[in-house]
Amino acid sequence: MAKILIAKIGLDGHDRGALLVARELKEAGHEAIYSGLHRTPEEIAMMSQEEDVDLIAVGILSGAHMTLIPILIQELEKRKIQKPITFGGIITKKEADELKKIGIKEIFNPGTPLKEIVKKIEDIIHG
Repeated sequence: MAKILIAKIGLDGHDRGALLVARELKEAGHEAIYSGLHRTPEEIAMMSQEEDVDLIAVGILSGAHMTLIPILIQELEKRKIQKPITFGGIITKKEADELKKIGIKEIFNPGTPLKEIVKKIEDIIHG
């Protein structure tokens, strides 16, 4: 069993996908902690540290991912937190490539089957 933080960063008010992913992870036997909406990168870094999660699954649908994810990575580095991060949202191929270069382990676009998301998260956590 893994502990996963489902993180909603920024002004994005859409959390249906995040809640569905959290439920699917719980049904697969994992502990899924939902951050709630409108969190800052700093808050997510602190939550990941306090909860000692195995992975951070970030969902952003507001289009601010290229600004917010690098800030999250900086906040994690500042706290010496080394946790794998996945990203779910609407993203171009170029942006996906850039995010992977800075350390994002997996990108999930809208419509990715929930079981596939869980499987890839498990693969990342268990190496």
